[in-house]
Amino acid sequence: MEYVYGALLLHSAGQKVDEASLKKVMQASGAKVDDAKVKALVASLEGVDIEEAVSKSVVAPVAAAAPAAAPAAGGAAPAEAKAEESKEEQEKAAEEAAEGLGALFG
Repeated sequence: MEYVYGALLLHSAGQKVDEASLKKVMQASGAKVDDAKVKALVASLEGVDIEEAVSKSVVAPVAAAAPAAAPAAGGAAPAEAKAEESKEEQEKAAEEAAEGLGALFG
């Protein structure tokens, strides 16, 4: 992964992403350079518009940390209620699946 970060750093600095430049970045970071990984990454980036690839990449939602908020006074937080409902639905689905499997061996 650090090789990809090195390539992104070169790209964001307006430098050409080639083997020599990527090796220098990796050495400057203190990482042990694997020539095969450098060559493979540079070859895989050949003809790729890095700016377009970065703009189209999927970003993981950051809202996952939201349930850590304190629940409202007088009851469970909505996220907790949804989690409980979800668990109940999953348990019910598992029971129904087990019943269906039992019919195979009945």
